[in-house]
Amino acid sequence: MAARNTARKRAFQILFEGDQRGADVQTVLADWIRLSRTDPRQPPVSEYTMQLVEGYAERAKRIDELIAQYAVGWTLDRMPVVDRNILRLGAYELIWVDETPDAVVLDEMVQLAKEFSTDESPSFVNGLLGRLKDLKPSLRREEA
Repeated sequence: MAARNTARKRAFQILFEGDQRGADVQTVLADWIRLSRTDPRQPPVSEYTMQLVEGYAERAKRIDELIAQYAVGWTLDRMPVVDRNILRLGAYELIWVDETPDAVVLDEMVQLAKEFSTDESPSFVNGLLGRLKDLKPSLRREEA
């Protein structure tokens, strides 16, 4: 499972970079892949990282709507950029990746928040993703 953990961390970094640069995440992903093929110091981009980034990109608008709707007291643009991108990645994997148990997604995203964000962020991420987990059946029905 360490490979999945690394894949999630890289996917988060790609989403974060795209957000910071104002660039499309698929462009950033392509840059990372190209760099990993030409620079031996750059680690390879795993299939799972690509799946997460591309899956997020396909549903970015809906994911941002959900985060904005359920983030009590926070607008998306006021949210810390790290938290916003952890939530984007977590929302995609939680709602649309069936092979990953919900508890694993929540735990992994909380760990990312602990590693990269503020002291308050892990509980914020856990609370918002926990709410989306509870709503997952109805959110998926809306898509059908």
